[in-house]
Amino acid sequence: MSEHTHDHDPNDADIPHVSLKEYATGFVLAVILTVIPFWLVMGGVFENSATTVMVILGFALVQIVVHMVFFLHMNFHSEGGWNMLALIFTLILVFITLAGSLWVMHNLNVNMMPGMMEGASLHAPLHAQSC
Repeated sequence: MSEHTHDHDPNDADIPHVSLKEYATGFVLAVILTVIPFWLVMGGVFENSATTVMVILGFALVQIVVHMVFFLHMNFHSEGGWNMLALIFTLILVFITLAGSLWVMHNLNVNMMPGMMEGASLHAPLHAQSC
C-alpha cells in the first residue's frame, strides 16, 4: 500500500494563488487611479466641469476593475465563471434601477415644475392673461 507524500485537497483548485507582486501592482494602480482625479479637480485642469466629471467617472470605472481583478480575484475562471455571471447580473440590475430612477425624476421635474422650465410664459396663470 503506498502512501501519499503530500496532502492535496481536490477543492483547492478554485482558490486563487496570489503573490505579493500582484497585490503590490493592484495597490500601485489604485493609488495612481486615485491621485490623478484628485489632481484634475484640485488643479482645475479642465475648464468645463462636465468634462472633469466624465474623466473622473472613467477613472472610477477603471479602478473598480482593478479592485475586482487584483483584490477580489474575480475572473471568468474562478468558480466556473459563476462569479462573473453574478457580477454581470448585478450590474444590469443596478443600471436598470439607476436609469429608471433618473427617468422618473426627470419626468416628475418636467411635469410638476413647469414654471421652472423655459417657455414658462406659455403656462402663465389664467388671471394674468385676462387683464
